[in-house]
This record gives sequence, C-alpha cells and structure tokens, in this order.
Amino acid sequence: MSELPELPSRRTFLEQSAAAATFFIVPRFVLGGPGYTAPSDQLVVAGVGVGGKGASDLAMFAKTGKVRIAYLCDVDDRRAAGAVKAYPQAKYYKDWRQLLARESKNFDAVSIATPDHNHANVTLAAMQLGKHVYVQKPLTHDIYEARALTDAARRYKVVTQMGNQGASGDGVRQMQEWFDAGLLGDVHEVYCWTDRPVWPQGIAWPTTPAPVPTGLDWDLWLGTAPARPYVDNLVPFNWRGWWEYGTGALGDMGCHLMEAPFRVLDLGYASAVQASVGSVYVGEFKRGYFPESCPPSSHVTLTFPKTSKTKQEVTVHWMDGGIQPERPDELGANELFGDGGNGTLFIGSKGKMMASTYGADPRLLPTSRTQQANIKQKLARVPGGADGHYAQWVEACLAGYGKKAVSSPFELAGPLTEALLMANLAIRGYDIQRPKAAGNGVEYPGRGIELLWDAQQLRVTNFDEANRFVRREYRAGWQ
Repeated sequence: MSELPELPSRRTFLEQSAAAATFFIVPRFVLGGPGYTAPSDQLVVAGVGVGGKGASDLAMFAKTGKVRIAYLCDVDDRRAAGAVKAYPQAKYYKDWRQLLARESKNFDAVSIATPDHNHANVTLAAMQLGKHVYVQKPLTHDIYEARALTDAARRYKVVTQMGNQGASGDGVRQMQEWFDAGLLGDVHEVYCWTDRPVWPQGIAWPTTPAPVPTGLDWDLWLGTAPARPYVDNLVPFNWRGWWEYGTGALGDMGCHLMEAPFRVLDLGYASAVQASVGSVYVGEFKRGYFPESCPPSSHVTLTFPKTSKTKQEVTVHWMDGGIQPERPDELGANELFGDGGNGTLFIGSKGKMMASTYGADPRLLPTSRTQQANIKQKLARVPGGADGHYAQWVEACLAGYGKKAVSSPFELAGPLTEALLMANLAIRGYDIQRPKAAGNGVEYPGRGIELLWDAQQLRVTNFDEANRFVRREYRAGWQ
C-alpha cells in the first residue's frame, strides 16, 4: 500500500446511491413553517443512527436552540422510536443512502452514531456532499478508514468533530497548563486503563441463528460487514465485542482516556506496538481460540516518537478488562486511583498526575500538590466544558469551515483513532495462527514480538500477516 487510493468523488457517490432514489429539492422556507429561523442562524441536522447515544447527541444539539433536527435515519425502528417521538416533524428513513441521495439539498450537517463498522462510509459520503459531520467515537473501525477521513477533512473543507466530549472539558486543559508549566518535567510514560468490557468478549460466535427482531433491517445493519445470519442479543449493544462490527474496550473507552496524553504531549502516529492478551478457558485447562471475538482483557504498549513537548520517546500503556497499573507511591492508601474503574496516569521526571474518564478531575500526585499549584490559566475553556462539545460544533458549523475551532476535528481525532486501532491490530495479531513448520499443532507468530509501524505506508514492516487488519474488505455494494 504505497499510498491511499483516490477517494470516490461526490458524483460517483451520487450516481451509485441514486439508482433507487429520485432527487427533489424543497426550499428551506417550506420546511421551516411557523417560527422558522433564518438559515444563517440555524443548523439543519440529519441524524444517522438515532437510538441510544445517537438520541442523546441529537438532544444536546437541539438544546442549543440553534439546531433543527429535520431528518432521522435508523435501521431499527424500535431504537429510533424515542427520536421519532421527540422530533415529530422530522422525516424518517431506514437507509442512509436514500436519505443522502434524496434530501442532500435540505440539510447542513449529519450526526452519525451507527455501530463502528459503518462510521466511515456514512461519514465520507456526507462529507463528499459538503455536509459538516459529528461522528461518535471511535471515528472508524479500521486504521485505513481513519487516515482516509483525516485526509477527507482537508479535502472537503467541512467542520468535523468526533464525539469524545472530554476533549472539550476543563480537565485536559488544566493538565496541559500543569505540564507546560514544568510541574511534571519530561513525561516519558503514560498509563490508560478501563474496567470495560461490560459486554461479552472472548467467546465463540453462536452456532444457532435467531429470528431478526421486528423492525430491524438486518441487511442494512450489516452494511459493510459480511452477510451472515442474525444471532440473539447482538443488538443493540453486544456487537461491540465482535471484530466484524466493533472495536472492543479500546474503541469504547480509548478515545475518552487517551485523548489527554495526545493533547498534553502533542502525540502523533505511533512507531511500534506490542500486546499481551488475557486467556479464555473452555472446559478444564483448555484455552479457547475465538478469533472473531475481542479478548476479555489486554495490555498494549504503544511507542510514540519524540515530540516538540518531550525529550524522548513516549510509551503509552493501554489496559482493559479490569487490569490496572501499579498504584503510584504518591497516592494515599484510601485515595481513589483514577475514578476506580478507569483512569489516566502521567509519569514525568519531576512529578506525576492522573485523571478520571474524559480527563475529568485532574490531580497532581501527591494530591496535596493539586491545591498548592498556583498556575495561571492560559488556555481558553470551552463554554459548558465537556457538555459544550456539542454547542461548539454547532457554532463552528454555522460560522463555516475554518472560522471557529473545535476540540476534536478529524485532523486530531484521526491520529488518535489510528493509535487505538493500532493497539487493536496488535491484539488481533497476537492470536494469528499458522501450522507449525514441522510436526503437529499450530504456532502463534504474533506473540512475544513488537510490531514496527510505517505510518506513511500504513504497514507493519516486520510481520506482514498483521497487515490484513489495517484495511478490511467491504461487502459488495458497500465499498
């Protein structure tokens, strides 16, 4: 993979998606009705994936008073019911391709909260139509997709924001100020950890198909993923534990926990990664091998090159499944480590600091230093903090591309997501099997090695078998 292939053009997308759709254009004043706000003061939003987190995202946009939720799209009528009730004037679609093809002249921006495996194709299609986009974390399912969307943000010049709201919080800015003031010295090691997953992982794919729930269009839900029968309890949440659809604990919590070290230390693309994975036992002392499922726990070590803010390489540890780093000596015996289940710890040559999920509640260690630190505020805060992440994007969209800053544009969210997905690549590479060269049995060539990464070429240079996870094959018709 010497370079990224040319992204499909807007015309190509429209020609492909409009085969089953007829375009019509409705002036905005017709859509608006009584009390209609002028377009310059109102952002017209379409939601793709409007149950669960998608519904709460739309509610936060609407709360600004500057957004009209005009279109709703979801493959599952049951999950969409709440949004349909909340926005009775919004037109409802099940297929996002028809929504974009038929209504693209009638809205300004798209909020995307589908399962991970369908983030990239919906997002890119919307960007090609000139729509601003807000995409739930993780930005993409694959490393290749993350790089493609990062490049697309520059190409299509639309306002982008990933839904890791901690990026707009006060906590990460406080940590930046402490670090920039020299309170930690040179930071060379960071730990991020979570008690997720809280859904099944490390299990075999069920052998018995289940009836597709009423109201769910299973083929549309699969989207880019291979066709296969529905299994019980996969939706609305347990898809996270399967590699074809989700990105495991890393995808769920990594953007919330690793965003702080990325911002504080100005990290970019990693240069190396290695993983160890928790075992699953089936029966008596027999290890299960379930390559379709994310593991129950993992510890991944990412190496980042020296930055303008560090004096050496930075090692970032990721731990999930309840694994935590050793408690710092500076932390009191009864003091909470992180927030108990999740946290981020910076280790510097002069001191340490930690935070909870989203970079919230930052503390210097020992915690008595937190109150003693008298550092002048230098970084502007986002109005509303983490909750202001939504209004920030709305205001930037209304102002137009390049006019107002956002906290997690794809130019920042893309490299962050790539790091998470590199960690997942190492986890998946850990369980690659191949027959032993001599004798019976199998071997695991990805274990016990460090994967070296060429960020320009998007390739592991010393273990080619792992490169299959850089970019997956989309199902025919969903490229």
